[in-house]
Amino acid sequence: MSKLFIGGLAWHTDDDALRTKFSEFGNVEEAVVVKDRDTGRSRGFGFVRYSTDDEATAAMDAMNETELDGRRIRVDKASDRRQGGGGGGGGYGGGGYGGGGGGYGGGGGGYGGGGGNYGGGY
Repeated sequence: MSKLFIGGLAWHTDDDALRTKFSEFGNVEEAVVVKDRDTGRSRGFGFVRYSTDDEATAAMDAMNETELDGRRIRVDKASDRRQGGGGGGGGYGGGGYGGGGGGYGGGGGGYGGGGGNYGGGY
């Protein structure tokens, strides 16, 4: 669980800002703001990966429901890409948010859809 999902990001928050803020809690191996494939604009969410689960847990506990770049963000454990997210029973469109097999955004689970990948193929 060393990878975190960061939701509710401001449109102007970039990879560097995400890395800088989340580095306060440990060694950030990767910080990515997911961008739209066609426009290159932020999709309003991203991922941060830490070296250890303890660092990720500390960041999640400290940063969830706090403000970053003027927006209240949500920090949660990221789903494993290979598992394709949650879903099943209830929710919108067959589980999760957005339908299509669960997860966030639909399309086979995961965040943003696209067959279980984060951000529709990213």
